[in-house]
Amino acid sequence: MSRAESPPEAPAGTSAASSATSVGRVPRGGLLRSETRLVFRRRRTIALLGALVAIPILIAVALQLTSGPPAPGDGPPFLDQVAQSGAFVAATSVVVAIPLFLPLTVAVIGGDSIAGEAANGTLRYLLVAPAGRTRLLAVKTAVVLLFCLVAPALMALVGFVLGTALFGWGDAASLSGGTLTQADLAGRIALLTVYTAVSMVGVASIAVFVSTLTDVPVGAMATAIIAAVAAQILGGLSQLEWLHPWLLTDRWLDFGDLLRTPVVWDSFVGNLALQGGYAAVFLSLAWARFTTKDVLS
Repeated sequence: MSRAESPPEAPAGTSAASSATSVGRVPRGGLLRSETRLVFRRRRTIALLGALVAIPILIAVALQLTSGPPAPGDGPPFLDQVAQSGAFVAATSVVVAIPLFLPLTVAVIGGDSIAGEAANGTLRYLLVAPAGRTRLLAVKTAVVLLFCLVAPALMALVGFVLGTALFGWGDAASLSGGTLTQADLAGRIALLTVYTAVSMVGVASIAVFVSTLTDVPVGAMATAIIAAVAAQILGGLSQLEWLHPWLLTDRWLDFGDLLRTPVVWDSFVGNLALQGGYAAVFLSLAWARFTTKDVLS
């Protein structure tokens, strides 16, 4: 195609990102903004975030309508501490979502990142303008990782606001026996949210990689969530204890150190290194596959 020719008109239903790339060179940052708006305005994304937000709402309402928080040791982590501070509704809701709900939503967004465009026939139009495959993959991955942060952050925000409104916002005892002030508690819940976002990086990386292998988004989504579930199953087998440190789910529930006084950072750093390793491997594989994949024939 010569410089004088216009790129082919995208079919009906082409994404905002593909429309942005169909004429000339994409402005720096324009593709990222377009992709972010596209993903977070989709009804599916809104529905997924809505389902996650329902978790803290259900927890808070259930506690309000019953006799209150359970006895220490009963129920999900931190639920018994809601009596000290309603802010623990946020912590409980995020922790409850870690094993299944959050990985499921991340797998859906990540699995659709490349495979969804291929299935809709819009991937080739995204590559008509000289945006570059590496840049396109980086943008898609960045938006998936942004979802990993937005999802738990939204849950924590709703849980914090609703919990403190219903049960008050007081000081609370830390796991090491000290006292967490109101400001301390807000900061620790923010750290817990970041910790949870980091924990989802491995699932997101696997989902993006598989998304480059197939034109069927559901297949990529299913593969990523199966990987997360399988890792949790293997992590529960004592016979495979030697394998546990290598599983992407191994440090998902090691968040307790964030609620000690002072904060113990070993678990956070270990989780960051583990998820970073999965990201390095699977995103490298995704790049190698996507940059050589035939999507224009």
